[in-house]
Amino acid sequence: MNYLERFQVKPGTSVKLKDIDPAFKDKYDNKEAAAQETTHYQQRMNELQEVLYVERQRSLLICLQGMDTAGKDGTINHVLGAMNLQGTRVASFREPTAEEAAHDFLWRVHRATPAVGEVVIFNRSHYEDVLVVRVHNLVPKDIWSHRYDQINDFEQVLAEHNTKILKFYLHISKDEQLSRFKDRLDDPTKQWKISEADYAERKFWDDYTQAYEDALSRCNTNYAPWFIIPADHKWFRNLAVARIMVEYLESLNMKPPKATVDIAKIRREYYAAEKA
Repeated sequence: MNYLERFQVKPGTSVKLKDIDPAFKDKYDNKEAAAQETTHYQQRMNELQEVLYVERQRSLLICLQGMDTAGKDGTINHVLGAMNLQGTRVASFREPTAEEAAHDFLWRVHRATPAVGEVVIFNRSHYEDVLVVRVHNLVPKDIWSHRYDQINDFEQVLAEHNTKILKFYLHISKDEQLSRFKDRLDDPTKQWKISEADYAERKFWDDYTQAYEDALSRCNTNYAPWFIIPADHKWFRNLAVARIMVEYLESLNMKPPKATVDIAKIRREYYAAEKA
């Protein structure tokens, strides 16, 4: 079974994250065993993204979600960073600015969606408005509970305008999160990532899990599918995301545009000049 099918949440599924092993690593024993395949998929992804860029027939939106330390930044750096910066963009969504808060919750998100030929990666996304907003009671339930349908409608609008949507939930265990917090404390190059809220949020782990399960279940469609990526092993996370990206882009059967000049004539002129 390809990874596109293996890790996709099937529409209509009620997700229970406790039933999914965050330490799954398929047939690979370690990072070294997966390295060659990961490199292959990164290179192939770069080639396919170039075709998407020059074809100018569609765009691609990638949403990354996960608990703190799940590896959103790492996925961008090690996997999606393999794509050409020309035609690729990252958008992050933190606490709304005063201007953003003065509009509906999707306003700032819609402005960041990809243009034709472009790939945009959302580091966190519109799903924050049914996650942190829900867990911390930032708006009443009768407001956030309607947002699942609004998100589905929003994503359908994008899909109908030929924006392809892939959504990745990076699935880590609570123990692995604690281990990564410790790494940040011990590594001076990572200490800038630490905030007092990191440990404070851990007491809401179960609440976030329930919120994610509802988002993964209620906002999972054929036009905007969720993929649950085991992420306790960073190297397997990278391999899985890269492979899914390649399998999906290959399924689009993209073709570069035909030449707009007389190639045969230019080739003759080239060889004539070479012999002169």
